[in-house]
Amino acid sequence: MGEDEQLRSLMFLMTYLLLKRRRDVNSANIQRRDEIQRRVRHRQYFFQRQRRMLMMMIAGGIRSNVRIRTRPWTTTPRSDWWERVVMTEFQPSDWLDKFRMSRETFFYLCDKLRPRLARQDTSFRLALPVEKRVAVALWRLASNVEYRTISSLFGVGKSTVCRCVRDMCHAIVALLSSIYLRPPSEQELEDSAQLFLAYWGFPHCVAAVATLHTAIITPSSNASDYANPAGWLSVLSQVERTSVEASAAGARSHAACFCGLPQVAVSARGLFWDVCASFPGGTDPADIFQNSSLWATAAEGGLSPAPTPIFMGRPLRYVLLGEACYPLQSWLMKAYPEERSRRASRSTLTEPQQLFNWQLRRALRVSEEALLKLRARWQCLSKRNDCGLDVVPTMILACCILHNMCESHGDTFKADWQVEVSEAESPQPTHKTLLSTSMDQSNAEEVRGLFCDYFQLQNH
Repeated sequence: MGEDEQLRSLMFLMTYLLLKRRRDVNSANIQRRDEIQRRVRHRQYFFQRQRRMLMMMIAGGIRSNVRIRTRPWTTTPRSDWWERVVMTEFQPSDWLDKFRMSRETFFYLCDKLRPRLARQDTSFRLALPVEKRVAVALWRLASNVEYRTISSLFGVGKSTVCRCVRDMCHAIVALLSSIYLRPPSEQELEDSAQLFLAYWGFPHCVAAVATLHTAIITPSSNASDYANPAGWLSVLSQVERTSVEASAAGARSHAACFCGLPQVAVSARGLFWDVCASFPGGTDPADIFQNSSLWATAAEGGLSPAPTPIFMGRPLRYVLLGEACYPLQSWLMKAYPEERSRRASRSTLTEPQQLFNWQLRRALRVSEEALLKLRARWQCLSKRNDCGLDVVPTMILACCILHNMCESHGDTFKADWQVEVSEAESPQPTHKTLLSTSMDQSNAEEVRGLFCDYFQLQNH
């Protein structure tokens, strides 16, 4: 009986092992068959995808062969438009019309911005070349067209266009401010004073201070703060402009629609020194100026070389010219208020005072023409800017720097560009004349009297 039980147990064990082995073999066969079918489906998918891509390439080649070649940049929204048309077929006039600068200046700008704009290729896509990124951003600054239009033209996404504009503006401010937007040296101050006298007839002056309104979309909060005296929303900038070449011609129109108010200082040569941007359009320009670095520098005598130059037989620092909304200072000249008498229609100003006002208004045309050139070249400042308020101030600074760069490189400025600015919907607002003398400097009237005496002598 013991041997029968052992034999029965052995048979049971062998039967169990055989069944388990058969089950394992069947399971392995099923897994192998599933893996083979998966690989077949995967290979069929890639074969079909490759076939579709090949057919698309063939179809695209056929379309490009039959496409009309006359002025293709007006009808060809392909991604290779930049490489195939701009880089090979653009003439010098095309570079000026589309990018507002010469080809040589364009590539100079690309080389300067390369450290901040260069990107590395990834395993998913190739990075845009620096030249194409700069071209996308310049197209936006020069035309102020919508992102989707530029996206279709350059064959990139709308988000890429937005990122190119932001990156380039920040790169320009970071890398080129020290070169093209800096305080003048003593020699440049003397040159600017001579040019103001030679071209505008105003002596002992180095720059003119002006304001610029840039139209914006309605902000999400505090919209009333951005309403300027003309009633539309804007950002205010204060600009000081100095330049080596006097702008002897140009339109005097103020017609333009602006999003912000920058305050600027402009020299006789048409280049900007300093720009204070990002202020709401309803801000008083006098408040902006008094809180700027230019005010502190000028008040401390930083706008004159040593020793102090002589004017009308006495030492006098160089002066700036400003609009009637600024306080009178010994270094900041503004016009006498044009008050009319009640009984007579003629002005109550004396003849020397009237002559001073005429000469000052004539000299202030340098800032008008400078800002007109700026808005005509970069029309994102002359039309309503739909960028966010975090981008607009940087964009204004970048446009001022680009303007200085183009002027320094001698790039042609086309008079046709001013037509669109002159036809803008919203003209620059007129700021309220500052009649109170409480903010005037004590000896400022004496200095203004010296200029009246000078013009009186010149008139005789």
